[in-house]
Amino acid sequence: MNAKSFQRLDKVIHEKGRMAIMSMLAGGGELSFTDLRNALDMTDGNLTTHIRTLKQAGYVVVSKTYSNNRPLTTCGLTAAGRKAFGEYVGLLEAIVKEAKKPAKPRRKRKVVAA
Repeated sequence: MNAKSFQRLDKVIHEKGRMAIMSMLAGGGELSFTDLRNALDMTDGNLTTHIRTLKQAGYVVVSKTYSNNRPLTTCGLTAAGRKAFGEYVGLLEAIVKEAKKPAKPRRKRKVVAA
């Protein structure tokens, strides 16, 4: 296993909450804050913090509108977010593939009596 592969994992995405958000958005286009919160079982504050981090990285865009006279916040991936998530998933798949390879047999060392 190459340690450099692990170092190349995007630290912004790699946190489990942000990875979950990115996964949801990659599969479903834009989602409302409420839908994300409920699907991921996060608190408002926790989800807000993770979305802010993803937004600062340029991975997520947040839109605030109104629906039926009620505020509606939606989130979606930017082009950079889609690219970064695709690269992240590809690297993670390569790491898993490498880990599943059979272990190479260890060479036996000769013990030399003194």
